[in-house]
Amino acid sequence: MQIDPTPIPGLLVLTPRRFGDARGFFSESWNRKTLDGQGIALDFVQDNHSLSAQVGTIRGLHYQAPPHAQDKLVRCGRGALYDVAVDIRRGSPTYGQWFGLELSAENGKQLLVPKGFLHGFVTRAPETEICYKCTDYYAPECDGAVRWDSCGIDWGLSGDPVLSDKDAAALPFADFVSPFAWEG
Repeated sequence: MQIDPTPIPGLLVLTPRRFGDARGFFSESWNRKTLDGQGIALDFVQDNHSLSAQVGTIRGLHYQAPPHAQDKLVRCGRGALYDVAVDIRRGSPTYGQWFGLELSAENGKQLLVPKGFLHGFVTRAPETEICYKCTDYYAPECDGAVRWDSCGIDWGLSGDPVLSDKDAAALPFADFVSPFAWEG
């Protein structure tokens, strides 16, 4: 497993090795023992999988607040997407900064998004599937969103995005009060 830091502390890119032949490939996307050895000790309790039919679908920017905050390990199972995380840890030297990365079925990259980040993505291919592991269970009372176009993110859109009603009505970043604090 290749582990690369990003410019934002705690946000990591994980690229599993792929072993391929004429049939396709095999890849180990998560191995607790291997990652523990690299100082990444997470206990995933829930796996999520979503399908977005149209190119230009944005899901996000989402977070789950304490006491049910979630670390997420995100990958693309089919198609391609641009995955984004925004640091919302009050007091962090990178508060409000974002990082984006293309995740695709082809490149196999994963983004490890720690607690204290907004997360979202835009699809780059039709019928794109995203799969992600979480360290806490979904808790509707802790669910939150920030408006997708209020953090200065270059989504690379060529038209209007496809949004849920919840995402279209989300609070702008300027009005957001983060429930997370930097523990640097």
